[in-house]
Amino acid sequence: MSVLQLDGNNLTIEQVRDFLGNSESTVEITTDAYKRVDASRRIVENIINEGRTIYGITTGFGLFCDVLISKEKVEDLQTNLIRSHTCGVGKPFDEPVALLMMVFRLNTMLKGHSGVTRELVEQLKLYINKRIIPVVPEQGSLGASGDLAPLSHMALTLIGEGEVFFRGERKNTRDVLESLGIEPITLQAKEGLALINGTQPMTAQGVVNYIEADKLMQDSLWIAALTHQALNGITDAYNRQIHESRGYPEQIYVAEKMLEHLEGSKLTTRQGEIRVQDGYSIRCIPQVHGASLQTLKYVKEKLEIEMNAANDNPLIFSEDEVYSGGNFHGQPIAIAMDLLKIGVAEVANITERRIERLVNPALNGDLPAFLSPEEGLQSGAMILQYAAASLVSENKTLAHPASVDSIPSSANQEDHVSMGTIGARHARDIINNARYVVSTELFIAMTAAEIKGSDKLSPATRKKFDEFRLIADFIDHDRNFSIEINELAQALTEVN
Repeated sequence: MSVLQLDGNNLTIEQVRDFLGNSESTVEITTDAYKRVDASRRIVENIINEGRTIYGITTGFGLFCDVLISKEKVEDLQTNLIRSHTCGVGKPFDEPVALLMMVFRLNTMLKGHSGVTRELVEQLKLYINKRIIPVVPEQGSLGASGDLAPLSHMALTLIGEGEVFFRGERKNTRDVLESLGIEPITLQAKEGLALINGTQPMTAQGVVNYIEADKLMQDSLWIAALTHQALNGITDAYNRQIHESRGYPEQIYVAEKMLEHLEGSKLTTRQGEIRVQDGYSIRCIPQVHGASLQTLKYVKEKLEIEMNAANDNPLIFSEDEVYSGGNFHGQPIAIAMDLLKIGVAEVANITERRIERLVNPALNGDLPAFLSPEEGLQSGAMILQYAAASLVSENKTLAHPASVDSIPSSANQEDHVSMGTIGARHARDIINNARYVVSTELFIAMTAAEIKGSDKLSPATRKKFDEFRLIADFIDHDRNFSIEINELAQALTEVN
């Protein structure tokens, strides 16, 4: 069992990847973080006792920020806030995403600027460790004022309402708590606001996106190396001097990886042996895949900042320093997700062009047209390219940036929003589509390589060939290819 230490400041994507990879992993809270939580809570209690006017503690929300709330009603204010904001729609976020929402929200509270009680912190920790995972509808957030609707569904479960996923089933929250002997909590002053003013849904989906996109981009390289060999590609285009002369580290990295994947192959050629130059989808793999890897670097940096950010409102710094601001605004993550969408979509675009080269008799050298076992009688891989073309075209519509859109809310008090959660969801969809496209290239490239002679593959790609040939067979007859494409895509989501 692994333990993830949370202190509000030092959470990394590598730690999150390990946490998600172990169903028995738990979170613990550092002693210093508990001290910060207690100190910020004392300040909130003093504000209430003194009757000071502080947004969300002794006032209403949004346009109601000028409406004062009596001391006797502050708890009702927080519960009403959560119930009224649970208006998300659509299918729920995947369980790992909802789990990370709680982890990131807890991490934010541990910075000591949220003013929550230790009881709330402990409830979140308990839900995480017991894997009581909120059912959170994924649509309905504007991505500013926090991801209000999604986080409200998360918060609702802490008070024993709503639904949760528990041990593989979707259940009523109260039933799960009763079966475990856990009492729901009553939200205290500011705690409802502290739970929902934040970017955790878009950040949680963003982190899962990053982890999956990172793996997909690495897989796309060795799969491209299979295609390169099936087409007797030219290795000179990956010469280190070419890429160092331009200077992009990611481009240099991709060229190195391609040569590493191709080392020892008897199917590759040098310039002039068969042709002088390959088409761009082969020759420019370092430039295009490298540029997409650049987007991952940017995205990771922004996500790790946000995972450790104080992004609720107001923020508490001392007795005399309680400020209303806008750290809940999701614009940094919105732009990062839009950039990720473009980076992954471009990997899919160039992959589809390699698929076309594999099946097009005018481009694939001496391979059969569409890799058909009986040209004319059987279509072979013809429609596989159609499906890939459909997916990359769909990605082009999804890649439209969500962050350039905005619509005013709360009677124009909240007059600019990020749409970051929409961007994160669309990035997820693009990644899923791209994985199908890459899986299609793998499926076709394996047959093409086998026609050329799988014994001539480089040792590195032959190892992958043997592994994935157990999932998908040679195209020796027309059949329902979707089954194997889906199985390959599932295999590519797993660590291998």
